[in-house]
Amino acid sequence: MDIRTHIRTQPMRRYQIQTIAICLVLSMIDGFEILIMAFVAPHLSKEWNLDAVQVGYLLSAGLIGMAAGAFLLSPLADKIGRRPTTIACLVLITIGMGLSAIAGDLEQLIVYRAFAGIGIGGLVANLNILVSENSSDRRRGTALGVYGIGLPAGVAIGGAISGVLIAQYGWRSAFVFGTAITALMLVIVVRSLPESTEFLIEKRPKNALSQYNKIAARLGYQASTSLPEPTTASAARSVRSGLFAGVMGRRTVLLWLGYSCLVAAFYFANTWTPKLLTDATGDPNIGVTAGVLINVGGVIGALGFAALTLVLRPRLANMILMFGGAVAFVAYAAGFELVALGMVLSVAVGMFANGGIAGFYAISPSIYPAAIRGTGVGVMIGVGRLISIVAPILTGYLLKLGWAPVDLYRLFGAVLVLAGVFVFLLDRSYRGLSENPETPETVAPASIEEPTVPAR
Repeated sequence: MDIRTHIRTQPMRRYQIQTIAICLVLSMIDGFEILIMAFVAPHLSKEWNLDAVQVGYLLSAGLIGMAAGAFLLSPLADKIGRRPTTIACLVLITIGMGLSAIAGDLEQLIVYRAFAGIGIGGLVANLNILVSENSSDRRRGTALGVYGIGLPAGVAIGGAISGVLIAQYGWRSAFVFGTAITALMLVIVVRSLPESTEFLIEKRPKNALSQYNKIAARLGYQASTSLPEPTTASAARSVRSGLFAGVMGRRTVLLWLGYSCLVAAFYFANTWTPKLLTDATGDPNIGVTAGVLINVGGVIGALGFAALTLVLRPRLANMILMFGGAVAFVAYAAGFELVALGMVLSVAVGMFANGGIAGFYAISPSIYPAAIRGTGVGVMIGVGRLISIVAPILTGYLLKLGWAPVDLYRLFGAVLVLAGVFVFLLDRSYRGLSENPETPETVAPASIEEPTVPAR
């Protein structure tokens, strides 16, 4: 019996939903910890008397660590497994957040944020793979869209809690809170998160059959005497060929370019908007409120993406979010100095920027074969992080050169247009070819060349 077939073709069972729920909560914690500096920065910059360039470097420190984590830790998911990689990343995040709470100066805080970012970078790539591999083909886009609310919901809820904590106990309390909830989830993951059946079958680690049968029992299926045969072709097991051979090279590059453009705009909006509004109004609370509203919009955007996947291919749904984001950014530029309008438009900005992140997390696992999926998705995130590191730092320099906030939002709106174009070209690369990542060069039957049912 091949559990993979049952997972892909049968209605989703309670154990699958439980696994996805754990990943959702982890994504919420991840989202909060990725953007915690956006809420801390307005208070910290006053206490430590930081200028715009110093704030830019501080906002980018976590992204530097995330890029390193995506490149260095994500491939471990294909070598040692999704579950142990998740546990290792949570350990690193817990330590990094705890150290951030006791940082004594700017240099220490930058180092500690980068350290925590290493764990976050490895975890982000791993979680959406676990969701994808535990979802049915019919509900995969919807499941990943719902999972996508985790990041913005975590920022919105965590930001609201942080606002109260910081007001009462100072900025360090936000890091203490992050440390506590990460440590709690580490315990839950050790007790409850299963290994991926895709990994067990394709990589066959020690005790793979035992783990496989435990998952079968939790799903209500009979035990097997042996593992099913791997489905990944031997050539696809090579990272180089799996990412760059034939049509895969074009898809990988388009995925990298689209994601990089999106995260540049995403991290500009999420990291700088609270600070820019605080500077414009003189009220740090307005900046924090805008940061929370952006991520409330992100929850709406992720759910919107999930709804769109019921009638469109996930790639096309994500393209719509990219172009919608460009419009939202330009509109935000026009209404930035009007606080009431700016609050409303903050929701729209978050809806498309954060919703787009959910979209890329949904479409990326299905591009790559199971044997190299962790590496493929991790490299996408790593490349995107390298680009996104530049956005907060570049913004600091542009502000120092005299750029107005409205000019910055227009600039990143144009970047989102490019993201939409790259996603469209990625979708066109499937024209006439199979959606199966194990056989990407196979010609698809003419009758399903342009499917209306979402691809996995």
